[in-house]
Amino acid sequence: MTYTLLNVVFLAVVALVAIAAVVARRSPRWRAVGLAAILLLAMTAIFDNAIIGTGLVAYDDSLISGVRIGLAPIEDFAYTVAALVLLPAVWELLARHRPRQDEHS
Repeated sequence: MTYTLLNVVFLAVVALVAIAAVVARRSPRWRAVGLAAILLLAMTAIFDNAIIGTGLVAYDDSLISGVRIGLAPIEDFAYTVAALVLLPAVWELLARHRPRQDEHS
């Protein structure tokens, strides 16, 4: 199984949870998620390049797409994207019993 296929499976599950949050009208504050995305993706790029560059982690070239950001395969960034979408969506779904701040106005 390639990293790309593995990522597609996990990102599909994440997408379903995010859609459930939106349908339940408990959509996360995507602007805040976007800001977090900029920071976390930059940190992922720096950290992944450091651990790959030092030889702590290596990838089988036959299992990755070949697209890289520096030394890091693009597939590495899927985990960050998944966390950025999944965590706020689950938070909103689990917080159904409390009113949102913007619902008080």
